[in-house]
Amino acid sequence: ELWQESGRWDYYGKELLRFKDRHNRDACMGPTHEEVITDLVRKEIHSYKQMPINFYQIQTKFRDEIRPRFGLMRGREFIMKDAYSFDVDGNSANASYQKMFEAYTRIFERCGLKFRAVEADTGSIGGNYSHEFMVLAETGEDQIINCTKCSYAANLERAEVLYEEKTPEADRHGEMGPLEEVETPDMKTVEEVIGFLHITADRLMKTLLLLVDGKEKVAVLIRGDHELNEAKLKTLLGAQTVEMAPESVVREITGAPVGFAGPVGLKIRIVADNALKGMHDFVTGGNRKDLHLKQVEINRDFRIELFGDLRTILPHDKCPRCGGDITFGRGIEVGHIFKLGTKYSLALNAVFLNEEGKEQPIIMGCYGIGVGRIVAAAIEQNNDENGIVFPVPIAPFEVTILPLQMHDAAVAETAEKIYNDLSELGLDVLLDDRDERAGVKFKDADLLGIPVRITVGSRGVKTGTVEVKERAETESALIPIEEVVLHLQEKIKSLASFGEPITNL
Repeated sequence: ELWQESGRWDYYGKELLRFKDRHNRDACMGPTHEEVITDLVRKEIHSYKQMPINFYQIQTKFRDEIRPRFGLMRGREFIMKDAYSFDVDGNSANASYQKMFEAYTRIFERCGLKFRAVEADTGSIGGNYSHEFMVLAETGEDQIINCTKCSYAANLERAEVLYEEKTPEADRHGEMGPLEEVETPDMKTVEEVIGFLHITADRLMKTLLLLVDGKEKVAVLIRGDHELNEAKLKTLLGAQTVEMAPESVVREITGAPVGFAGPVGLKIRIVADNALKGMHDFVTGGNRKDLHLKQVEINRDFRIELFGDLRTILPHDKCPRCGGDITFGRGIEVGHIFKLGTKYSLALNAVFLNEEGKEQPIIMGCYGIGVGRIVAAAIEQNNDENGIVFPVPIAPFEVTILPLQMHDAAVAETAEKIYNDLSELGLDVLLDDRDERAGVKFKDADLLGIPVRITVGSRGVKTGTVEVKERAETESALIPIEEVVLHLQEKIKSLASFGEPITNL
């Protein structure tokens, strides 16, 4: 009922894991919990004096992923840390968002991750502003855009395109010619049409027909050398969903098969990418099989209702903030924070009485960390040919002790004493007391990625030393047994230290 009340039951998408119970009632497994927490708050929070307030949980989530893959990276069931903030106004909500941004930054710094906070699309969660925390990795699913000159960073869905408006004269190719029909037999793709007509892709105007929120038919115009960014289109139109129209709808709108749609003569809403402003002399589909139109002019031949940034950014584009060059990289999303505004409080009537005694909606934010994904992302960043190289703060054990001759009483006694002394200091220590060859123990220790290894052998015990080796280093050192506990305490402390977090947005 809560999902139906918020409206997300209808538009969340196929990732919402739905089922019917034995009484044929609809139910779902929570992919995210905005509805539940808002329902709780609307029953408990009624006055401005009770805010700001923040609730959090660590809970299992479920999403009906079409292709679960990469182990913990993308599964149908996963553990997340959720937090939700509730504030009386925008300024207070911004302060809550900034505090959470700083807290997340410190968390990922302490986890020993190389990451970047980037501007992001709000997607199915909603709201008007968000950041993703991306662990930098070539194997990452997401593309990240970074400016080489300023601090701007965004994911591919969100990255803005710097639009340089052209004057009509700058783009005009001679005098404006009349609309001209040209036969293009079986020429449907951009490559086929521009090759046949001997033009460049930027002279072709693609007409994409989409269904907005499952019902409204909209034509989207974009240059032939550009790709539509559906996330930007949803934002521009204030839509919950957009999807390409099926061929039957394309034929209904244009009277032609897919590949020949054009804006001239369309009776539906037309929106266009900013790159088409001030441009002239286009080629478009002719809304008839095997037909295109040349010398098409905006305003003369058709009208555009709305312009906006609708395309995906390209490597040759410039930074939208400072005009500098941009670079593309890849990342793994481990955290996401949102300014939700009143999206859920209005839908579920979560209101409070302000200082004047008047009712107004609560301002919300939500914040998530993929707990399991942090481990997977850390492994992607920290590994070598021998296995994992865990950062100390998230390693399952900080130290492993390898006694090489457990049958030797002196070796066993020394190993156990070091184990007990380190454990009493609060360190997580693994004592490998298996009856295995030294090579097997060394191999397993490297594979598990435990940051520091202590090797206790009969020869070393006789000389009063043990071997200490960091997992990330190739060289080892012999440390006197009576000094090894203090040495390890300092070693772990230094390995767990990271630089100052970046906290400004």
